[in-house]
Amino acid sequence: MSARILYQMVRADFLERVRRYSFLVTLAATLYLAYGVATEKVWIVVGNGYRGVYNSAWIGTLMSICCSTFLSLAGFYIVKNSVQRDVDTRVGQILAATPMRKDFYTVAKVLSNFSVLACMVMILMLAAVAMQFMLGESHSFSLWKLWSPFILLALPAMLLTASLAVLFETVPGLGGGFGNVVYFFVWTAAIAIGATGTDDPSGLQLLYRSSRAALLKIDPTDSQEFHFSLTIGGQHAVRTFPWNGIDWTGQVLFMRFFWIAIAIGLALAASLFFHRFDPARSWGKRRSAPTPAAAPAADPSQPSSLPTASVTAAHLTSLSRRAGGSRFIQLVISELRLMLKGQRWWWYAAAAGMVVGQLVSPDAQVRAGFLIAAWIWPLLLWSPMGCREARFATRSLIFSSEHSLSRQFPALWTAGVLVAILTGSGVGLHLLLAANWHSLAAWIAGALFIPSLALALGVWSTGSRAFEAIYTIWWYMGPAHQIPGLDFMGTTPASSSPMLYAILAGILLVAAYARRRQSLGYA
Repeated sequence: MSARILYQMVRADFLERVRRYSFLVTLAATLYLAYGVATEKVWIVVGNGYRGVYNSAWIGTLMSICCSTFLSLAGFYIVKNSVQRDVDTRVGQILAATPMRKDFYTVAKVLSNFSVLACMVMILMLAAVAMQFMLGESHSFSLWKLWSPFILLALPAMLLTASLAVLFETVPGLGGGFGNVVYFFVWTAAIAIGATGTDDPSGLQLLYRSSRAALLKIDPTDSQEFHFSLTIGGQHAVRTFPWNGIDWTGQVLFMRFFWIAIAIGLALAASLFFHRFDPARSWGKRRSAPTPAAAPAADPSQPSSLPTASVTAAHLTSLSRRAGGSRFIQLVISELRLMLKGQRWWWYAAAAGMVVGQLVSPDAQVRAGFLIAAWIWPLLLWSPMGCREARFATRSLIFSSEHSLSRQFPALWTAGVLVAILTGSGVGLHLLLAANWHSLAAWIAGALFIPSLALALGVWSTGSRAFEAIYTIWWYMGPAHQIPGLDFMGTTPASSSPMLYAILAGILLVAAYARRRQSLGYA
């Protein structure tokens, strides 16, 4: 396959993505990230409350580190749909009829993913130039020191993210919601590589070594306990020190090219799992039922007679207005059955084990740990809420049914709430018996908030990836680390905010209702 065909595939895929509203939202979020750096909402603190002087080297490195960390997480969920989109639009069937190789296709998809992420990096590169003049702490300007961290730190990280997105789409079991959750922990492990002293993909270890060497020259007292943190909010740095950038030695460049080679290897490895849009070659696909034998062909020399069909008038019975008046409970049960459909016995066994652990644990912190695990376990049950109709092309059927908005919509939300209550029932029962009303209110608010968030994101995004990504990150930062304001489960009294999340649940439910009502007008 020629380079011209590769270019046309990447260009067509890129243009299709940049014409979406989601791309504009991502660009707005990228610009907000640049605004956060410019207004010191995001900064790096080194040593005993130090940060670098806002010169070209420090600004460029700070913004590129934000790219290689935050954008490598959000960007994965943005670009992880390129292969599935070809399946949904049936473009894959056309491509399967061509002599295109599997490795050529996966490389093209990686490059199209990379082009979207690189576009956001370029916007931050331009924002870095404006930030240099806005802050005005240093009058010297060096375009190489400003942009080299983007080129050598951020872009390789974006290429690695683009390759992982294609790999996850092609590996069996990782193309759906489970893969979205797994990637978050893969991303966390990749960031943690820097703590071991190895040059991680984000470049945090490089900045740590370089900034420490520069700071020890002016403040040797920090040699014993040297702190380094990328901070959002919290305590500001109170002192500055001059820093002239990372020394791009041969060893440093080798490690950056090493990560690029890893990304290329992942792109080629994805082709090993790629089924090339052939359902018969799909991994883990069950054997279909045998096709019934075709009827013997009729002899063309013999005259054939067509059966005569009689036409009768159809008489439809009138719809009884009282028939569906008291079937809300049955509708909730039906929605609950749809949520649980396809779950294996071990899923129920794990959920029951977590409930039992909540009931028998005497310590409140242990029960909170079981609750944290119990409310991440049904994530793939909540994520299809509000978008199942779009996924299975049943929007016209459901939206045209009577009282779809007043019955099916609240039944879906109620089923999601029941899943949260049942999986966290052990903690709720303990709080009720102990008359711990504040913690019980936080537990109830969490049980209402989770399905409300899933329903709102599903209705507005018509997909499950938004909830799977946002909820996993929120769950990890809030309840798992008991951060006040983010702990929607109320794992500790100090970090719980029951009133806040009860109000948020109501706002999200109203937003989902408004969007569904708008969709019914176009159904």
